[in-house]
Amino acid sequence: MKTQLERHENSLLRQENDKLRAENMSIRDAMRNPICTNCGGPAIIGDISLEEQHLRIENARLKDELDRVCALAGKFLGRPVSSMGPPPMPNSSLELGVGTINGFGGLSSTVTTTLPADFGTGISNALPVVMPPNRSGPGVTGLDRSIERSMFLELALAAMDELVKMAQTDEPLWIRSFEGSGRQVLNHEEYLRTFTPCIGLKPNGFVTEASRETGMVIINSLALVETLMDPNRWAEMFPCMIARTATTDVISSGMGGTRNGALQLMHAELQVLSPLVPVREVNFLRFCKQHAEGVWAVVDVSIDTIRETSGAPAFVNCRRLPSGCVVQDMPNGYSKVTWVEHAEYDESQVHQLYKPLIISGMGFGAQRWVATLQRQCECLAILMSTSVSARDHTAITAGGRRSMLKLAQRMTDNFCAGVCASTVHKWNKLNAGNVDEDVRVMTRKSVDDPGEPPGIVLSAATSVWLPVSPQRLFNFLRDERLRSEWDILSNGGPMQEMAHIAKGQDHGNCVSLLRASAINANQSSMLILQETCTDAAGSLVVYAPVDIPAMHVVMNGGDSAYVALLPSGFAIVPDGPDSRGPLANGPTSGNGSNGGSQRVGGSLLTVAFQILVNSLPTAKLTVESVETVNNLISCTVQKIKAALQCES
Repeated sequence: MKTQLERHENSLLRQENDKLRAENMSIRDAMRNPICTNCGGPAIIGDISLEEQHLRIENARLKDELDRVCALAGKFLGRPVSSMGPPPMPNSSLELGVGTINGFGGLSSTVTTTLPADFGTGISNALPVVMPPNRSGPGVTGLDRSIERSMFLELALAAMDELVKMAQTDEPLWIRSFEGSGRQVLNHEEYLRTFTPCIGLKPNGFVTEASRETGMVIINSLALVETLMDPNRWAEMFPCMIARTATTDVISSGMGGTRNGALQLMHAELQVLSPLVPVREVNFLRFCKQHAEGVWAVVDVSIDTIRETSGAPAFVNCRRLPSGCVVQDMPNGYSKVTWVEHAEYDESQVHQLYKPLIISGMGFGAQRWVATLQRQCECLAILMSTSVSARDHTAITAGGRRSMLKLAQRMTDNFCAGVCASTVHKWNKLNAGNVDEDVRVMTRKSVDDPGEPPGIVLSAATSVWLPVSPQRLFNFLRDERLRSEWDILSNGGPMQEMAHIAKGQDHGNCVSLLRASAINANQSSMLILQETCTDAAGSLVVYAPVDIPAMHVVMNGGDSAYVALLPSGFAIVPDGPDSRGPLANGPTSGNGSNGGSQRVGGSLLTVAFQILVNSLPTAKLTVESVETVNNLISCTVQKIKAALQCES
């Protein structure tokens, strides 16, 4: 990165030197052919001093501008840059002093990387130039582009330094929470004393959330770094947290064929599975750096303040302060991952029910990232293993397992997209007067998608608080024997599990194929594909009715892309460390407590359905269809409350 920046700054210095030469030539021309500024005729020798003085002043101004650019270059390069004479050529061997890492296995080292002599030139010629929005055209100069790239690099280096310090430092920067959960809370006063805000002051009306989590993950550091730097693999690793992501520009792809020094601009939509929590759209820099052998760090930081100074208006509901992870390889094939999440967001857009969860960092925070990473890596390790779990259906071939898992992944992704109204699908929100206040209803047209039935798709979702632990609620909803207590598709009786594919050591992480009992002999039984996931941060139960012949093809290893389905299901999270459920809105809670000091622990349950209301994409949506879906949501919630004995 230093080599790249040095070459850009050298090019800038050459341009400024050319300007000075042009100014000097104009001074010489003025001295040879003096002209009177009043009459326009030839000037006598004594009058030249005024014109020469003007040119000297202009020349001095240009020199000052060049000195400022040299000072900026010196700040990034770590050494003074002379404003006169030919630009210095970079060394092919650079020592990248990365400081010490004392918090990770006692490592302390300096990395020396040998770069090819044409590394910086190749990068600047091969990669697209970062352009500020709304600044295209002949007025954009190389100086504009170089300054913005310099600002991005300065921001990335400052963010990396802050991330590593926040990952290493314990008290007084991080203190234990008071509720006894072991959760780490950021001491904001100590943070402000320790760090200078690298993206400016917090906007008015925004609040801060910060969290840190450390865990052992069955993945090595190089594989995790590659996953984080690839937007598609990143989204697949965290499917319930990332609605959509893309790399908008690559400033540097790394050095020496590795991700060390990789810097790229990214856009992402982050989500909590509830219609009561808005999707967070963030534009940020992602910077990857190797700190020692087997120790890597990847940091994210918002760029909205830089884009504001570039003349582009920024309307954001969230800003990512330096956040990311430090990964250290362990001898047993695992990695020690320390994750830090730090953000500022507009709390006014979050429903009262979810405010305790979000402000504590349990919604978008480090615990959720680490728990999801652990679960997904465990799943990958099991699926790559040659042995088959004793719980798995042995009649399914290896190809059938892959097809079923791929179909289940598509089903879960579509479920999440329907809950949070991300831009994955073009949803149109409905403001119907006959829909409950906290129920969000949306509609879209399904056309030419082999994975969905064609027509008008209606999505309805709501979130409620229940005075039941998340684990108890999850076990109830995933149990096929109890499904008839809330599911109208069960035909009033228990369901039978026809196939089972384990995705983790926990029995709750699996893909199942369920069969409902037929009401009479003339009716064929129906199949339901179900995926369940659970970890320390929350749980998920997603299901969809599927066609019997199509599932036979899938279980024999056929292509699952042509299986049409519309998912429904549930998302379960803890209610937050400071929440007492509806006590914020009313005098009593779900189990009858009256606002005393004893905390009522419970769950936040999101219920969502996607239903085909008309098989013609050109059809008009009827009021009856909206009322039917609204009643289905309400009825399902009431049945769950009744089954768990928490109707009040």
